[in-house]
Amino acid sequence: MKKIITKSGKFFIAGSLSFLLLNACSGDLLEENPKDFLTPENAYSKPAYIEQGIVGLHQHVRLWWTENAPNTTIMFTLGTDLSYQGENPGGGTMSNYVSNLSPTSGSGAFWNNFYSCVQKANVLINAITNSDDDIWLNQDEKNMMLAEAMFFRAFAYRNLVVLFGDIPLVTEAFDYVKTDFVRAPKAEIYALMESDLAFATQYLPVRGKEKASGRITQGAAWHLLSETHLIQSEFQECVTAASHVIDNYGYALMNHRFGTKLGKDIFGSGDPYFDLFGYGNHNLPENTEGIWVIQIDPNITGGDAYPGERMYGAAYFRMGNTPDGFLAFRGEFSDGIYTGYSDTLGRPVSWNRPTSYVLYDIWGGGNWDKDQRNAEHNIKRTYYFDNPASKYHGKKIEWSLYKPGERVSPLDDTCHYLFPYFMKVAAPLEHFTDLARSGGGVNHKDVYAFRLAETYLIRAEAYLGLSMKDKAADDINVVRNRAQAMPVKPDEVTMDYILDERTRELYTEEWRMITLMRMGKLAERVRKYNDNPLRPGLNIQDYHNLWPIPQSEIDRNVDRILEQNPGY
Repeated sequence: MKKIITKSGKFFIAGSLSFLLLNACSGDLLEENPKDFLTPENAYSKPAYIEQGIVGLHQHVRLWWTENAPNTTIMFTLGTDLSYQGENPGGGTMSNYVSNLSPTSGSGAFWNNFYSCVQKANVLINAITNSDDDIWLNQDEKNMMLAEAMFFRAFAYRNLVVLFGDIPLVTEAFDYVKTDFVRAPKAEIYALMESDLAFATQYLPVRGKEKASGRITQGAAWHLLSETHLIQSEFQECVTAASHVIDNYGYALMNHRFGTKLGKDIFGSGDPYFDLFGYGNHNLPENTEGIWVIQIDPNITGGDAYPGERMYGAAYFRMGNTPDGFLAFRGEFSDGIYTGYSDTLGRPVSWNRPTSYVLYDIWGGGNWDKDQRNAEHNIKRTYYFDNPASKYHGKKIEWSLYKPGERVSPLDDTCHYLFPYFMKVAAPLEHFTDLARSGGGVNHKDVYAFRLAETYLIRAEAYLGLSMKDKAADDINVVRNRAQAMPVKPDEVTMDYILDERTRELYTEEWRMITLMRMGKLAERVRKYNDNPLRPGLNIQDYHNLWPIPQSEIDRNVDRILEQNPGY
């Protein structure tokens, strides 16, 4: 059992499902009436304390984008149709589904972390529900905090039920060790999520009225509710929920240049899509597209950092020398030396090498030069030698410039050292830590959890499910028109086309693993598109459309049988 102590002094229980719980003891001699230290009973006895607990939930979830991101990148791209491990294609993370994803490896961290979020939310929900009314300013204050805790519980359960299928349904804030969990049908999990989110859509603040940037609003609850309906093929309900976001709260796609860097484009050009991901732009009042923004700040303790550069960029600085024998990248001048790193590109590690599907296939059909999302300032496809000592300085890097056999590992050249780099994850010239390594792979941009473009694509998918292809095309074209891409025709709209558009618009943002698994298309798409050169298709099997229940959970659950998913 592990206790996480927050700066406010409150504590939350973390760990596996079986040991999320406080050990209980009984007997008069052991009973205490604590007055000068924190317990689960008094830690949330005042609204101010509960507010700290809500902030703790935000922190717990933020780590899925920050400190835990090298692990949770599996949720975003790694091992899906979108990317493979470029640093080590043969033996890196999610390079072999059979060996990397088993009851004893791969799934346990996600099970534990998501159930930890459920437990923390349950503690708060229990405290708020059982609190005396006279501690609250009014009923609205109580309901707003309850709604925010319920949102996080629903979000955690979304991840759990899609990954694992039928799972234990936990709504209590346990203060004892429980070893008789059973798997509840998915329908019961979805029913709880719908109930939580229905409450949240009513009592959360509307856009612009939240207490601080990044706090959950009604729009975020409606967005998650629309996806919850979509997962269950409740298409009309999905349309209704998504339409609440699109029509009622003042959200709109950004179709004009905006933000803090206007007139200072790093690559000499930009567009509204590029501006969406600029440092300092996510929370601007003029940005009407962000629905839920994960907050990151370099200037406060605990502000975390976003390792997008480390995870998604090419490790250009490792490529070695120019064809005439000089270091290919001299880099920035810092503390009297050249560092070898570019402050425009940061210090990537190639943990996610995009597949050919991402880099080339989805931009075809006459859209290559039209779709602004494929512009050089959005996807850097061209690199240049950076060393004045070389005659190649400033010239485009092409492997054909080297003599045959001169490059030791052509595989490293294209999977590790250089490949197109989605600049939405980078923060050019905006690094605040580890300056000798141009940020060391991290930056301090905020990141989108939910963005309105995704809401349109969710509704388009629901319209497709209703056989209303014209309306599906209309929603997709709202997104495509912003990018100046050619409109899609109604008869061209398929589920695969929507997945293509999600990739063009949401690469590195959406939880692609969740998207493919909720559609039942994970194995199909990985086999078709994951072109890891050493293991095409990543040895994925049909049964991997559900992940395994961690064996440790099955072993601890000694009083009931916690059944394993088929195939494991």
